[in-house]
This record gives sequence, structure tokens and C-alpha cells, in this order.
Amino acid sequence: MRAVWLKEFGEPSVLVAGEAPEPEAGPGQVLVDVAYANITFVETQFRASGFGPFAGEPPVIPGNGVGGVVASAGAGVSPELIGRRVVGSLGGTGGYAERAVVAADVLVEVPDGVELEAAVALLADGRTALSLLRAADVRSGERVLVEAAAGGVGSLLVQLARTAGAVVIAAAGGPRKAGLARDLGADVAVDYLAPDWTAEVGTVDVVFDGVGGPIALAAFDRLGPGGRMLSYGLASGAWASISPESAAERDVSLVRPRPTPEESRALTAAALAEAETGRLRPVIGQRFPLERAADAHSAIEARATVGKTLLSVSAPRPGGR
Repeated sequence: MRAVWLKEFGEPSVLVAGEAPEPEAGPGQVLVDVAYANITFVETQFRASGFGPFAGEPPVIPGNGVGGVVASAGAGVSPELIGRRVVGSLGGTGGYAERAVVAADVLVEVPDGVELEAAVALLADGRTALSLLRAADVRSGERVLVEAAAGGVGSLLVQLARTAGAVVIAAAGGPRKAGLARDLGADVAVDYLAPDWTAEVGTVDVVFDGVGGPIALAAFDRLGPGGRMLSYGLASGAWASISPESAAERDVSLVRPRPTPEESRALTAAALAEAETGRLRPVIGQRFPLERAADAHSAIEARATVGKTLLSVSAPRPGGR
């Protein structure tokens, strides 16, 4: 089968398209004909240095999230899954390929009213955004600052916070990305690359921090008493260096949700249900063919992407449901 190999840790060019042995579903697993593979910022960090939550040594096929149609089922798995459209996570390896083996207990079936590419875009980012929103306990009328508001998670947080009745202030890198956040429903959209970007923010109740570094510190300063800060990403390359002691002095809570695997699966299903109703729309900013995984990584690292980046692997098989 076609696949992309991580030959060694390093620049995007270490991702090389080639052939790989056909995988087989073992007990408790299914084999998925992959239509789309998800790409996250964490995957670019793993490719560059081996850093992150994934384990694996080159040569390896990277990729954590896939969506497609179940082709076969291993022992102990209901054959009724065969032919179903599903999304699932792989633990960090195996996703950049035409077929992938996925544990049956992490699969989430895609509702009929949701396109498969939208489901893949929501696989990781949807559950993250919903987990953050619920942990923040956003209430109607609160002022919510969303950093990286044109990114995969940020664009969903803008929509979810707006639906919750919050006043949404979106911070994004550059006028184009700020404009996208405004189109998604943000009440205020600012360019955090501008030196005085916080002047338009005012005091806020919640900060969703997907950037880290100096941007996160500036956002932290905008929190009022009783505020909550939730850090989920480090697009700047470093986490926000905010101590619990400095937060306590300001009467601010640092909230870090840690859903269990079972909760994560339920959150993904909830995000897909929101998409089916039309209340949640993932922004798929760019699609790359499987063989151009290196280009996809380069675009993400150059901050040249908006919303979600997907690898298009193959068309879903007819009859998938």
C-alpha cells in the first residue's frame, strides 16, 4: 500500500512517500480504508525531534488520526462494523497510509449527515474544544478570549463560546486570520502580531490559550478576578510560564482538563453530533495529497495555514454508511 515514512527526525523532507506492507486487523481491531488523515501541530513536533506524547523510532509511518470505511474486523469485533464510516485515533503512528489498523474501542461512527472529511477534522480538535469549553464552564454574557482563533481548535472554540452566549474576542496572527474568526462569529477580532493588540481586548473572564509564550502572558494579564485560563497549545514553541502562585495572587484559576480515553471518545461523538445539527462547522483550510505530507508539515510550521489541515488519501468506498 501507499504510505509516508518518517525516515529520521528532522525537517519536513524526512517524510518520504513509499510502499509499506499491508496491515491486518488483530483481535479487538479493525482495518480501515483511509480516506483522510488528520494532521496536528503536535505531529510536526514529533517529526522534528521525537518530542510529544507519541512513542516511536524511525523508520515509522506517522499519523495519529484517520477517517474512512471499515474494510475488515479482527477477532472479537462485530462484523457489522464492516462498511461503516468511522474515525479513530492510532496512538501516534500508522495514519499516513492507505490502510490503518485501529482499536475497535476507540472508533467513533460518523453520523449520516456529516461528511467524512469534516468528521476527521473534528476527531482531535472537536473533542479538545468541547473539553476546554466544559472545563471553563463558560456562562452567558462572559467575555472569552480565544487565541489562535483561526486554527483548528480555536475556530471551533469561537463557535462554541458564541453558542454558549459569551462575548467572544478572537486573537489571531494576521488580518486574514482575524477576518476568518470574525466570520465565524467573534464579536471582536484582533491581530496578536500587532504590538498593542491587547488594547482592544479589555478585561476578560476566560482565556483559551493555544499559543503560549509572550502572547499567553499578555492574555493572562487581561483576566479579571475569578477568571479562568486554559492552555492547550504552544504554537509559539513554548508553554505559558505562569505559576499557580501568580495566578492565585490574581484570583485566577489555571484549568487543565484531562479527559479519560472513554471521555475523549464521548467528546468526539458529541462534536460530530453538533456538526450534524449544523451548530459546529470545522474550517478545513487546506488539503494535501498523501504523497505531499512533507508540504503539509512545512505549511503548518510556516504559519501559512488556517483551520484544519488534512491529508487526502483515497476516496471513500461506495456503500460506506
